[in-house]
Amino acid sequence: MNFKIAFSAAFFALSSAPIANADAATINGVSASKSGDTWNFSVTVSHPDTGWDHYADGWAIESASGEQLGFRELLHPHVTEQPFTRSLGGLNIPDDSKTVFVRSRCIVDGWHDETFEASLEN
Repeated sequence: MNFKIAFSAAFFALSSAPIANADAATINGVSASKSGDTWNFSVTVSHPDTGWDHYADGWAIESASGEQLGFRELLHPHVTEQPFTRSLGGLNIPDDSKTVFVRSRCIVDGWHDETFEASLEN
């Protein structure tokens, strides 16, 4: 086997190997506001959506212990709208909570390992 063919085969094998969370949706920012007894959240997400086969399909508000306090489903791809912001309101957050964590989800890669910490200021 000559060097050019061997290099091409090795490059293809390495470049096609899956990379963990390579296309994970990223939380770019979170704003939270209290309205009466509940909280409203606006979350900005970026993800290399390619269409219906691969897109960011949701995000969750979690407590420090990992309990899901709310979930915002994203019902369609945002191929030409990146990053994008979506809101979720009416969440009951425990009064003693000073922070929450936001986790993104992708239809292909599932839940992202990383979270975005958001401060709650009354």
